[in-house]
Amino acid sequence: MNNEFDYKALGERIRKARKEKHLTQEHLAELCDLSTAHIGHIERGTRTLSIESLITISSVLNVSIDYLLLNISNKQKNNVTSIINAVNTADKDKYDRFYSVVKILAERIDDL
Repeated sequence: MNNEFDYKALGERIRKARKEKHLTQEHLAELCDLSTAHIGHIERGTRTLSIESLITISSVLNVSIDYLLLNISNKQKNNVTSIINAVNTADKDKYDRFYSVVKILAERIDDL
């Protein structure tokens, strides 16, 4: 398993969100108190960014950190939350059956 983080994919998601907000790299840099060159490097995935910069960019672009880091949309997150809530309220037998079904589906997802 490769444990390296994909900074290029992160940068592409930042670029996409920036363009959807009709911001230039210069304007995003100004709003985030970063240099335009640094924003360019982040978007190309050639430089890492601090947690503080990630939080600021996320806030300015009004996108979740989950989306930027993991490409998890709010819809996906809401779906997962709904599933967790449903499972948490189920009795142990239903929970065990649900878990078994999800485990089988996960193992065979490529066959479906």
